[in-house]
Amino acid sequence: MAMVTPVSPTPAPWGALNDSAGSRGNGTGAGAGSAWCQGVFIPNELFLTLGVVSLVENVLVVMAIAKNRNLHSPMYCFVCCLAVSDMLVSVSNLAETLFMLLMEHGLLVVQAGVVRHMDNVIDMMICSSVVSSLAFLGAIAVDRYITIFYALRYHSIVTMPRAVGAAAGIWVASTVSSTVFIAYYKNNAVIFCLIGFFLAMLVLLVALYIHMFALARRHARHISSQHKRRAVYQAASLKGAVTLTILLGVFFLCWGPFFLHLTLIVTCPRSPFCTCFFNYFNFFLILIICNSVIDPLIYAFRSQELRRTLKEVVLCSW
Repeated sequence: MAMVTPVSPTPAPWGALNDSAGSRGNGTGAGAGSAWCQGVFIPNELFLTLGVVSLVENVLVVMAIAKNRNLHSPMYCFVCCLAVSDMLVSVSNLAETLFMLLMEHGLLVVQAGVVRHMDNVIDMMICSSVVSSLAFLGAIAVDRYITIFYALRYHSIVTMPRAVGAAAGIWVASTVSSTVFIAYYKNNAVIFCLIGFFLAMLVLLVALYIHMFALARRHARHISSQHKRRAVYQAASLKGAVTLTILLGVFFLCWGPFFLHLTLIVTCPRSPFCTCFFNYFNFFLILIICNSVIDPLIYAFRSQELRRTLKEVVLCSW
């Protein structure tokens, strides 16, 4: 995502992608020879509004998890980190949109070097967000898998120190990888690595969930015939897996078009079809921000405990 400034082109990879799609907000670009190729006009005010809503929602989720001791579990540790990843998208979107609006109205004059530096920082935040989001979705999936199939040993296998260590490792890895991506974005191999990571996580998570749900029902029937109490625990664990499946589906629906955009950038940058597809880049950005807006709603809708705590947090804030 490159900011609209007198300086062109910007050095960051999202800026390069956006150059292919035209400036953010006009929805036009090269190859716009038909109505379909005109793209979608999306005002900066919409980016700003969605960014504010997403930021408020995810801050409330983090506050609710911190407030309620019943939510101080490894799974909610990963959910909290996922909310922070969504906050990175919101903050980067708000920073970029505010700069653009101020510069468009002549209220802010920024030197070219500062613009490039800001653009790189924003791009690194977005890249770090997508890498960490995928990794935390994977961590949550593994947590649900262990909960369902190793229920008696779960608390000895998945401990809070291990969860915190895993979360810290994910943040470090996502920060390092995003920095490398921003530094070497002109190399197609780096973009292919990001696309490969996305596809690998997609295959891994889908396979894991298929295996999880295929065996969970048989496992639950076996447990219910012996221990009714464990059957109730198993049902709750399966409900958690369903919640994370919804999160996973929403993530790939919202981020999938962007990764398709990345793929087309390196495979057919001059094709008429691809050129038309590039003009919808702003719409793909809106989908990414919508993912950050939808995730907290899924948490609240699927978890009664979190929903109750969110109400307490909102009432106390007033």
